Amino acid sequence: MWPSDTLQRFLFEGGAVRGEIVHLDATWCAVLERHDYPPVVRDLLGQFMAAGALLSATLKFSGSLIMQVQAQGPVNLLVIECTSQRTMRATAQWSSVPMDSSLDSLFDNGRLIITLDPEKGKERYQGIVELRGRNVAEVLQNYLARSEQLDTKLWLTSNDSRAAGMLLQKLPDRETDDEDIWRRVVHLGTTVTDKELLRLGARDIMHRLFHEEDIRVFDPVPIRFSCSCSRDRVVDVLKMLGQEEVDSILQDEGVVDVNCEFCNQNYVFDKVDVEQLFSSEIFKNISPTIH
Repeated sequence: MWPSDTLQRFLFEGGAVRGEIVHLDATWCAVLERHDYPPVVRDLLGQFMAAGALLSATLKFSGSLIMQVQAQGPVNLLVIECTSQRTMRATAQWSSVPMDSSLDSLFDNGRLIITLDPEKGKERYQGIVELRGRNVAEVLQNYLARSEQLDTKLWLTSNDSRAAGMLLQKLPDRETDDEDIWRRVVHLGTTVTDKELLRLGARDIMHRLFHEEDIRVFDPVPIRFSCSCSRDRVVDVLKMLGQEEVDSILQDEGVVDVNCEFCNQNYVFDKVDVEQLFSSEIFKNISPTIH
């Protein structure tokens, strides 16, 4: 059995084109175990998740790539996060069960937001575009062409147990003697089927599509599900809300109940927890007096 939950990179020797193939099994199932998504929403989320893994391979820093789709249709929010450590998490929200799988029907006034969030205090980069395309692959291809000026082709698919995808990208400022290679490999790529992406291993796909090309294959990189939520992070959010708002929730509900949308982890704060939370904040902000 070929290795699952991996990102496989490859490069066309002598040509200014790189490629990647991703398979998500346990990582994808970990997302599905935490939420019961309607099939249309599930498949959409899986395709975006495969795309996030493919695009994250371009990260040249320690941090994360976050893809968000915000809209007013049946699917109103979709978030994918992939870190430079190759951990992933994802979630989606929907207001009604969509029957039509077309993006125009799923998203109304949709926009795609891609954020590069480096660690160590470096500046964040964020690109925002309208959601344009007949499918997830076209949406992201349009984004990369408009925002990054990168010629990119994507093939994405998912089902109830696996998400998979392939990326081909023309490398910028890379000289090549093979002027026809981009057109040629994209044409070969268009022959891959969803069934092949889901059932064949990365090396089998590369052999099936590009066996006549000279390809350098890199070691596969493992990918896994991981959520960065924690009680301390929830505490930080509550502090940002302020004591008056948190006390109001406590009075209405009896407890402050916070649920992580990504991993479904539940965090509960009672009256004592809230008092300690804000009393410690007050004392922390009091300057010490020297006698």
